[in-house]
Amino acid sequence: MQKINDIDSGKPFDWGKTSEDYAKFRDIYPEEFYKKLTDRGLCVSGQRVLDIGTGTGVLPRNLYSFGAKWTGTDIAENQIEQAKILAKQQGMDIEFYTCQAEDLDYPDDTFDIVTAGQCIWYPDHDILAPKLAKIIKKGGKFLILYMGWLPFEDDIAGRSEDIIKKFNPVWNGAGDTVHPVWIPPQYNEFFDITLEEQTRVDIPFTRESWHGRMRACRGVGASLSPSELEMWDKEHMQMLNDNAPEQFMIKHYIAIAELTNKK
Repeated sequence: MQKINDIDSGKPFDWGKTSEDYAKFRDIYPEEFYKKLTDRGLCVSGQRVLDIGTGTGVLPRNLYSFGAKWTGTDIAENQIEQAKILAKQQGMDIEFYTCQAEDLDYPDDTFDIVTAGQCIWYPDHDILAPKLAKIIKKGGKFLILYMGWLPFEDDIAGRSEDIIKKFNPVWNGAGDTVHPVWIPPQYNEFFDITLEEQTRVDIPFTRESWHGRMRACRGVGASLSPSELEMWDKEHMQMLNDNAPEQFMIKHYIAIAELTNKK
């Protein structure tokens, strides 16, 4: 279990508890998200890429066909187990292993690119920033990537957040709006910011897939007790049955930051 004082008021969470839902319901980045990277010549053939906080390997698996050599790491062993299963099923040669980001151990100039999707809030950047500056080549990139739903603009997303807050009042993942992804200040010493971009997108869901997506978030499956999760399941599913058609779109936005190594 992780416990980070400024996240959910220090309430412990464990992404490993969500791994099966994560593998099934959180591979939802749209094609244009990946195209924004590959159109800039990122994560393509001839490059070695490390994905920290890889979860179930969503980024490496979806970008695998572009030819980069991928490695994925995550603190949660169950997440890595699911990543390995999915990669094997899809015939992909991706190295996945369990590792806390701060404990990465590679020679200098190992990677052309390091990616961090949906996870920039969790590491200790006093440790990680200089480490990434060493293992990324000169002129190489650190990509901070995020996609979030928009609860103030989308009724179903807003109702879902209300139910999460009912069962987990300290969850601070609610209330997102379109804004640049957070770049921890520790990276300013080692990297130049060469791109910041936000794009609105609509993501398709069914009642089942949106319910699973919500259950796989930090405020639900990663932190609720079994009895709380059972109650949340019933109330959230009832809300969807009462308010959502079988198929619908949820308003999201994508935020990308590209940092270029100064050395």
